[in-house]
Amino acid sequence: MGASEGLPSSGCGERSSSRLSFRSETNSRWEWSPEEIRHVGHRVVDLIAEHLSTLAERPVFRPLPEDLAREYVEDAAPLEGAEPLAILDEFAARIEPYPFGNGHPRFYGWVNSPPAVMGIFAEALAAAMNPSCAGGNHAAIYVERLVLNWFKSMLGFPRESMGLLVSGGSMATLTALAVARHAKAGANVRARGVQGRTSPLTVYAGDEGHSCVRKAVELLGIGSDYLRIIPSDAHFRMRVPDLEAAIERDLRDHAQPIAVVASAGTVNSGAIDPLDDLAGVCRRYGLWLHVDGAYGAPAILTGRYREALAPIALADSIAVDPHKWMYVPVEAGLVLVRDAAVMRDAFSLIPPYLRTDGSPAGVGGPPWFSEFGFQQTRGFRALKVWMALKHHGLRGYAEAIERDIALAEHLAARVEATPTLELSAPPGLSIVCFRYAPSPLRGDDPRLDAVNRAVLEEIQLGGQAFLSSTTLGGRFVLRACIVNPRASPEDLDALVDLVQAAGARAARTL
Repeated sequence: MGASEGLPSSGCGERSSSRLSFRSETNSRWEWSPEEIRHVGHRVVDLIAEHLSTLAERPVFRPLPEDLAREYVEDAAPLEGAEPLAILDEFAARIEPYPFGNGHPRFYGWVNSPPAVMGIFAEALAAAMNPSCAGGNHAAIYVERLVLNWFKSMLGFPRESMGLLVSGGSMATLTALAVARHAKAGANVRARGVQGRTSPLTVYAGDEGHSCVRKAVELLGIGSDYLRIIPSDAHFRMRVPDLEAAIERDLRDHAQPIAVVASAGTVNSGAIDPLDDLAGVCRRYGLWLHVDGAYGAPAILTGRYREALAPIALADSIAVDPHKWMYVPVEAGLVLVRDAAVMRDAFSLIPPYLRTDGSPAGVGGPPWFSEFGFQQTRGFRALKVWMALKHHGLRGYAEAIERDIALAEHLAARVEATPTLELSAPPGLSIVCFRYAPSPLRGDDPRLDAVNRAVLEEIQLGGQAFLSSTTLGGRFVLRACIVNPRASPEDLDALVDLVQAAGARAARTL
């Protein structure tokens, strides 16, 4: 590596006169001195600080220019290495200016939060340690077990339950349903699979449930034809009588119901299924209850939703995404399973008579995480969750989540008070679904879908705010999900104004 320019002394725009020479021998690329690490590391921290501190002054989102996108698709891998600071300069010029947008205070798309700063630092520290978290007797394993225990306590799961940190809610749901299949199939599915069964396995989920449920039942060999979609009530919650009717129908048809997937905060509208009633149905029929709390489960920390979410403690498994409403950098998903033994039986390749629970004094440590899930190679995801929770505390999270909920209620009130806008669903958690609907186009006028699609495109590309969309009751609607501690009432007032202006322009083209 040749000589490299010095770092900014007081900001990303200034450069000091100091220079640091990197050794040019091939092997020295792998042998950095403390001074070299600090020199480049300071530049990285400056880039992080500049990025986070200037987001509000920049467009929420702007697409990658076509010529740059083409380069990323077509460029060949480099034959020769480049200087570290030159690489960081390229990042600053060609990558950082085109973020996803979720760090911005006016980003309300999907369920994507800005990253907790302590989580950002934790990512770097975890990468520096670079442990393999399949198992063993090292700090990362115990940090993950500690984080799991914190979530067990938060959600009312027993201490002896088990879990894993995974990539996100989709992998959490796949893991949980794999355990459910093992526990409820009535046969050794690990040896025989689901081939040749005379009684097909069936799984039940609400029509507002996440698409990962279908992916999971397909990957597990159950098949989407045997995923029973249960209709929702007027508040977009799974209808319990319809669930019971579907189970009874399958039993009459000699199918074998095994699991129900409930939502603790749907991604469409934030609806919470009647968890207590669904737990009762599962007890009566001997079914596994999995709760998808990837988005909504952390709201159990608030006074507003503690009672509605308390029945999570009755579930057999739960999915939570700390990278959603706990602002941890992605990827940070989590799955908990009540019965640790059946979770281990579903995945472990070690015969039960050879299993050990490990010893703090031994090399092996506690039972390996790789015995409880599919992954053998696992990164140190737990550190960023641990650091974020240590920094903010449960009370800090409760306050942040309550503030997001209050902002959603503020937006809903503004929508209801604006004649050209209408709510499309009761506000749930921190999600508000609404649409532009001037008086001539109210109700089921099919032109409203086209108008609101145009509104969405203008808002997303305009750079002043960001919304996503969904379909509720067959209608295309705008959707704001507020999981953003940097947002303010003024930001949401501005969003209302932007939607009205874009709607008026779209309506004039009809």
